[in-house]
Amino acid sequence: MTHSKFHNIPKRVDGILFQSTKESRRYSELKALQQAGVIQDLEMQPKFKLEINGVHITTYYADFRYHDNERRAEIVEDVKGMRTQLYIIKRRLMQAIYEIEVEEP
Repeated sequence: MTHSKFHNIPKRVDGILFQSTKESRRYSELKALQQAGVIQDLEMQPKFKLEINGVHITTYYADFRYHDNERRAEIVEDVKGMRTQLYIIKRRLMQAIYEIEVEEP
């Protein structure tokens, strides 16, 4: 079995390969919440172009995006074991550009 530089172990659920057991566990939780009607429109690996003044800086791929029916809000999540400096910068750009606070369950 291959380990990443952060020692997370990839895991397959529903035929989908997740980068870590923690991320696969969160997917299972969100899937159950969607089946229960608590959330809807579950999306995996949503893509956000991070541009400033028309200049493309980078692209951010979150782990999940969904609509939370109880909070009446769109939620963007990233499951992290370790917060890299690059992730922290991208998270701050998401806040500055889209006014989206990336959640870390």
